[in-house]
Amino acid sequence: MVLAYLRRTKRSALSRYIWYGIYVVVAASLIFGVSIWLFYGGLAESAKAVFEGVAALFAVSVLSSMIYWMAAKGRELRTEIERRVEAIATRGATVPLIAFAFVVVFREGLETVLFLTPFFLEDVTGTLVGASLAIVASSAFAYAIFVVGMKIDMRKFFYLTSLLLVLLAGGLAGYGVHELIEYTEEMGIELGWIGEPAYVLDIPKGNVLHHKGVVGSIFAVMFGYAVEAEWARMIAHLSYSVVTLPLVIRIYRKENLRV
Repeated sequence: MVLAYLRRTKRSALSRYIWYGIYVVVAASLIFGVSIWLFYGGLAESAKAVFEGVAALFAVSVLSSMIYWMAAKGRELRTEIERRVEAIATRGATVPLIAFAFVVVFREGLETVLFLTPFFLEDVTGTLVGASLAIVASSAFAYAIFVVGMKIDMRKFFYLTSLLLVLLAGGLAGYGVHELIEYTEEMGIELGWIGEPAYVLDIPKGNVLHHKGVVGSIFAVMFGYAVEAEWARMIAHLSYSVVTLPLVIRIYRKENLRV
């Protein structure tokens, strides 16, 4: 969006400073991600379940804030960004332009690291493959918008993305609770019926429909699918989805009425 604005206002020469900020963000995000991985590797087995559970729930909180921000502020995002870039570019301030790019993009980098962490800790290869495919897809999407000039309704894009993120966050909330339940079991703590399975599907681990299989893993990430789930996991997953999904829809409808 920033690069497109600079190009449209014939300030393409300033684009390199945006890229400088992006390079710094990528480096900082990678360092942050590697630090989490090294920290996790040094934990005892019992502590790893707690770390995965807390990391998943923290990722849910970050995703939730992003969902709300997209719903409440998405309509004004383009105007606000262009206004700030115009103010900086008019002064010819290159360092503030780098800093602005860093601040805008670093939030996305941080959210990406936090979101991928629970999945990365469980399945390194699968997460890396999925992340690589996402990078290719998003790069193609950015190319279509910036170079080809494809028009896109940002409000509708944010709306659909927010709904998808709600489904992702709901499944992640359930997964975080599942990991904490596993820790309590290792510690010999009885949770009663909420720690007992709510359902068990007769799908072997080698089956593609298992939540670690080729097909099942996609549904596991997208919707929190699992062949077995405790009552506490089900309650956390459904409660988040039932509360958040209608709330997001209501906010977007309210914003549309203001247009």
